[in-house]
Formats: sequence, structure tokens, C-alpha cells
Amino acid sequence: MGVTAIILWIVSKICLQFANVSLLSWGWNDQDFVVGIILGLLITVLSGVAYRFNSAYRRSADYYLEIVLKPLALPDLIWLGLLPGLSEELLFRGVLLPALGTNHFAVIISSVCFGVLHLSGPQQWPYVIWATIVGFILGYSAIISGNLLVPIVAHIVTNLISSYLWKIKQLSVKI
Repeated sequence: MGVTAIILWIVSKICLQFANVSLLSWGWNDQDFVVGIILGLLITVLSGVAYRFNSAYRRSADYYLEIVLKPLALPDLIWLGLLPGLSEELLFRGVLLPALGTNHFAVIISSVCFGVLHLSGPQQWPYVIWATIVGFILGYSAIISGNLLVPIVAHIVTNLISSYLWKIKQLSVKI
């Protein structure tokens, strides 16, 4: 997870340095911070609904989360929220969106790339589709707000809450 975050950060920095791309603007704004929290909660709820009612997504999510979360202790989940939330948003919404034109096409391409990043095996397509949908939500939140803070906060909140809930569920099953 840490290595992936560093690689994504390096790719972002290289693109910003050599590809004549400007980073999507971002800055602290209380309203955008709250919007990011609400959006993160909404994505988490939608993921929970998909998890409960779609068995293919549930199997795919469990497989992915087992790989990512099983070796982590509960305090490690803070890093799972922060590192991907920052590095993935920097690359996919901060760099790729403006590089592609900050329009519908840019949201589609960056969202598909974001989804494919979550592919860890042939059985992962339902999770990849979900990650692509989340990419659309985060991409449009960046464009509409004009502030990269919104998708960063939403991504961090989503990762923190959903990973914590999944980890607690797994720990309670073992008891």
C-alpha cells in the first residue's frame, strides 16, 4: 500500500513536471471539507447496499479486501485511508482530469483507469466496476467543486469507514 502510494505520487510529480500539466486547484475550505465527508459517507452507504444485495460484488470485494486488509491491524487502517486517498486522488483527479481536459471524457478515462487500478485478479471485475463508478463520483465532485479537497476527503472517509467495518466484521466472525 505504501509502495503503491509512493509510485502514484512519483507518477503524478513526473506528469506535473514534464507533461506541461497543471494540478487541479485545491485548498482548505470548510464547506468543501464537509461536502467531502458527506460524499464519503454516501459512497460508503452505497457500497454497503451493493455489498448486501449483490453477491458477485460481495465476493469480489471480500477477495480484494482480504488481500489488502487481512495483514493490517486496526490502527493501520488510518494509513489505508490516508495514503490511497491522497496519492490516488492526486493522480486520477488532480493530474489526469486536467491533463485530459476536465470534461466528461476526462472523467470517463480517469475513472476507468482508477477502476483498473483495483484489479487484482480475473474474479475482480465487479469490484473494478464499483471502483470505476466511485471514480465517476469523485471525478465529478472535483469538477463541480473545483477543489481537489472534496474527492480527497471523500476517498479518505470511504476507505476509513468501509475498511474499519469490514475488519470488525472479520474479527467478530473469528470469535
